Amino acid sequence: MERSELVELLSPEGLRLLDSLPPYHSKSDVLALVTELRKAGHPPGLVAAVLTQSKLRTKAAAKFGPFADRMLFTEAGLEQATRLPVAARHAGRFAAAGLTRVADLGCGIGGDAMSLAALDLEVTAVEADEVTAAIASYNLAPFDNATVEHGLAEDADLHGIDGVFLDPARRTAGHGQTARLTDPDDYSPSLGFAFELGTGRSVGVKLGPGLDRDLIPTGAEAQWVSVDGQLVEMGLWFGALARSGIRRAALVLHGDEASELTAPSDSEDVEAGPLGGYLYEPDGAVIRARLIGDLARSLNARMLSDGIAYLTSDDATSTPFATGFRVIETLPFQEKELKRALRQRGIGTLEIKKRGVDVNPAALRKRLSLSGSGSATVVLTRVAGRHTALLVERLPA
Repeated sequence: MERSELVELLSPEGLRLLDSLPPYHSKSDVLALVTELRKAGHPPGLVAAVLTQSKLRTKAAAKFGPFADRMLFTEAGLEQATRLPVAARHAGRFAAAGLTRVADLGCGIGGDAMSLAALDLEVTAVEADEVTAAIASYNLAPFDNATVEHGLAEDADLHGIDGVFLDPARRTAGHGQTARLTDPDDYSPSLGFAFELGTGRSVGVKLGPGLDRDLIPTGAEAQWVSVDGQLVEMGLWFGALARSGIRRAALVLHGDEASELTAPSDSEDVEAGPLGGYLYEPDGAVIRARLIGDLARSLNARMLSDGIAYLTSDDATSTPFATGFRVIETLPFQEKELKRALRQRGIGTLEIKKRGVDVNPAALRKRLSLSGSGSATVVLTRVAGRHTALLVERLPA
């Protein structure tokens, strides 16, 4: 979004037009709507701006729910924005720690700042990009305890601030399609700046879940978060925001339910053992936090094979930290024999899960050319180091 487009969008006419639009459904609907709006005399630039926002609001509902209908976005800002349930937990940390004046450095469109302000914390949100800062100002306008500053995080005045939150930009600059940055030194603000702040302050840093674990500072609490099975972030917490005795945590959110595994350090894996009647696939947050061993002990389970994140047990145990499967039978691993076995069982729809084997599930599914009326799940992995195909069925959640 260009500055001129934002000016048109933020005009009374632009906001009224945006709020009057029907929900975005498809490109064909948009084409008809463009024609209608142009016939009504609306300028082309304004029409493009409001239709872009309408599309982004529809997309944003997955992260912000009904609040998205009263927010503004950039495509890049929405991409990195924190989901509302996760942002609420970020804010809850600051409130629980007794912090009252928080700086959100690199606030983006203001999602985390909104959650902080909603808990009556005094929030100073700082954003380097002028257009994004203006959008954050709009989104934070309902909160009289939040202000937005256009400037660099590194230049922010932290006098009187007792807590800092950072969500460093991990994509190239821009408002639309951007590229992911692979070098943490290229983040904005840089990881070095964020960690230096954490040495003497109460600081929270939101990062991608795949960040090199060797970069995690020794004194920080590292928490990986998954939402409805999707691994979404790693949070690093310093000072009063880090919980006593906890350095590794896996937070698993399913709908309104939250479950967490915590430990003072990485947990040791349990030993591998024979295939039991049940298979467990740990949640991605548990795997990244390296708490598979603790999970295994809670399930009375063993590793299916050394170095592979599948667990097996003789008992069915319900857990929010793993997806459980009942093992029906072992099938041939070789493709031709596997194809024959599945066809004999009338399988036409196949879910393929894999760990520890060099297989492209989509390509394999195409080559199998199954056409039966049944459906099934096959796990391709190693059992005691040997390549194995397991026919399984999901346990109730």
